[in-house]
Amino acid sequence: MTSSAVLTASGLIKQYGELRALDGVSLTIRAGESVAVMGASGSGKTTLLHCLAAVIAPDAGSIVLSAPGAAPRELVGLSESERSRVRREALGFVFQEHLLLPELTAVENAALPLLLKGLRRQDAERHAAMWLAALGLAGLEGRRIGQLSGGQAQRVAIARAQVTGAPVVFADEPTGALDSTTSSEVLDALLLATTGQGRTLVMVTHDADVARRCSRIVRVSDGRIVGDSATDAVRSAPGAAPTPGAAPAPGVVPTPGVVPTSAEANR
Repeated sequence: MTSSAVLTASGLIKQYGELRALDGVSLTIRAGESVAVMGASGSGKTTLLHCLAAVIAPDAGSIVLSAPGAAPRELVGLSESERSRVRREALGFVFQEHLLLPELTAVENAALPLLLKGLRRQDAERHAAMWLAALGLAGLEGRRIGQLSGGQAQRVAIARAQVTGAPVVFADEPTGALDSTTSSEVLDALLLATTGQGRTLVMVTHDADVARRCSRIVRVSDGRIVGDSATDAVRSAPGAAPTPGAAPAPGVVPTPGVVPTSAEANR
């Protein structure tokens, strides 16, 4: 049975001066997929990711987000504040340089999205700590980012992307700054936390080995999609154990979409 679409892009155009970064791109991404977006520098792959993630607005076209339990929503034409709300409520993000706050601890960084939603600090950090433990960081909750390795910091970023139960997670070169062994471990953790829980992952990468771990590869060149094919990757079923070599995950990954129900707004 074909899964339902969570993102449907049609005729996307994005112009930067004389450069057309996106030239009529259409793409459908379905629930539970892991999609690797590949292309040379300047091909338009990052622009495509940022448009799909409501970070920037295309000049023309349509992007419909169909999050589970919510009515489909057109993202093109939203104001910056409206796009910010969509990102905060329905999307997660993992970046190459993790973009964590060095003055905060691991658990404080992971809990930030919940705090922005108005949850009590104690409840937000308790839920964030569950994610950190599931991603192999139990006992490191109180460390600041500078006290963690690169791979550990990326796992904190993965936890931060997951704590709100976002159905779609975007990753921009999440393993690009890591060595091959750490890269494999971080990718294991990312896949477990997303498609392994029935969520959707859209990832920009230059690494063919990383792309082959995804269920689908989309190739972009000169602002157009020039290839779109399934891979032989075997995705973890929801609730499955991590693949060999993955970061240890004591207990189970927190249930998708579940946040502390007893929490109240701080104000």
